[in-house]
Amino acid sequence: MSSIGTGYDLSVTTFSPDGRVFQIEYAAKAVDNSGTVVAIKCKDGIVMGVEKLIASKMLLPGSNRRIHSVHRHSGMAVAGLAADGRQIVTRAKSEATNYERVYGEAIPVKELAERVASYVHLCTLYWWLRPFGCGVIVGGYDRDGPQLYMIEPSGISYLSEMTCRQGVIEVAKIIYGVHDEAKDKAFELELSWVCDESNCQHEKVPENLLEEAKAAAKAALEEMDAD
Repeated sequence: MSSIGTGYDLSVTTFSPDGRVFQIEYAAKAVDNSGTVVAIKCKDGIVMGVEKLIASKMLLPGSNRRIHSVHRHSGMAVAGLAADGRQIVTRAKSEATNYERVYGEAIPVKELAERVASYVHLCTLYWWLRPFGCGVIVGGYDRDGPQLYMIEPSGISYLSEMTCRQGVIEVAKIIYGVHDEAKDKAFELELSWVCDESNCQHEKVPENLLEEAKAAAKAALEEMDAD
C-alpha cells in the first residue's frame, strides 16, 4: 500500500509508512510533465528560457506566458501548472512591492526567493491546502550583481564566464535540443534577461536577438542530425 500511495495521498500532512508525502510527489510530477524551463547565470546578468507548449491552436502567440516580471530588476520563470504559477507570481509581486514601500529600495533577489519559498512551503503544512503544482526560477540583478535561485525542482545551468548575449543563444539551443517533435506539442520559445545590456531591468529578449537565437538553435539541430 505504501508504494502506490493508496490511503496516504489524501492530505499533504499524511506520511506513508516509508516516510513519503505523495501530495508533494504528485506536485513534482506536474513540473516534470511541463515544458522545459532553463535559466543561466552569466557574468553580466541572467538569461531565462521557456519551452512553452501550445495546448491549443486557439491561443494567440504570446498568451499564457511562462515568464513574468516580478519587479523592475527581477523576473520569474514557471514550470508546471500555469494557474498555480500565476498565484506564486502574484505573491512575489506583492512581496517586492511591500519591501520597497517599507525599506525604500528594490528587494534583493535572495530575500525575494526566501519569501516566496516560505509562501510555497506554507501550502505543505496544513491538510486543507495542497502543494503548488509548479516550480519556479527566480532571477534578478541587485546590489550584489546577478542572482539566480530555484524554488521546486527545475533545470538550471550555471555559466559564469559567458555574456548574456551568448547565453541567449545557448538557452535556445538547449530548449530546441530537448524538444521532441515526434512526441511533444508545438511550442513557442520565450526568452527574457536582466543584465547590463538591458540596463539591469528584467525584459523580454529583443526580437532580433530572439530570431538570431532560434536560427542558431535550428542550425545546431541540423548539424546533429547530419552527424
